Amino acid sequence: MNRLFLRTAVIAQLAALTVSVSPMLAQAKGVVRVQQANGSTQTYEGVTFRVSGRKMFIQTNDKAGTLIINDAACSLRDNKILTCLPYAMSLQQGGQTRALDFQHGTIYYNKSDTKQTLSLSSTQLPPNGVLGSLRSSRGTYVNFSGTLDSRQ
Repeated sequence: MNRLFLRTAVIAQLAALTVSVSPMLAQAKGVVRVQQANGSTQTYEGVTFRVSGRKMFIQTNDKAGTLIINDAACSLRDNKILTCLPYAMSLQQGGQTRALDFQHGTIYYNKSDTKQTLSLSSTQLPPNGVLGSLRSSRGTYVNFSGTLDSRQ
C-alpha cells in the first residue's frame, strides 16, 4: 500500500471509538477509502482493526503500515453506540513511529447485539459495527467501516 494512505489513515478513525471501550482486545476486517485533496481515491479492503487496551490499530492488508489511535474523547449513548473524537494518532511504518497531524474526525462503534441507527441519520450499524471518517490538515478524507469479530 502506498505511504500516503498510511499517513492519512493514521488520521483515521475507528481507533477513537475503541480507545475508550476499556481495556480489551478485539479484531475486525474492514474497508478504508482515502480521498486526496486533488480528488483521487484509493480503496483498501481487508484492513484489520484491532483494539488493545485503550488504543486502536488499523493495519493494511499487506501489513506495510499501521495507523494507531492513541487517544480520543468518547461518549456512550444508551449503552449501545460509542461516539469518539480522536485527538492523538501516530503512524507506524518501516520500523518507525511518528505522530500525525489531522484536523478532525469521528468514529462510531455499536457495542450492542442488535442493529442500531446513528443519531440524526438513517445510517445503521450492525452489531459490533464500526464506522469512521477523518480529515487531515491537508484536506485528505479517510473513511472506514468494518465489524469487530470478537472482544476479549
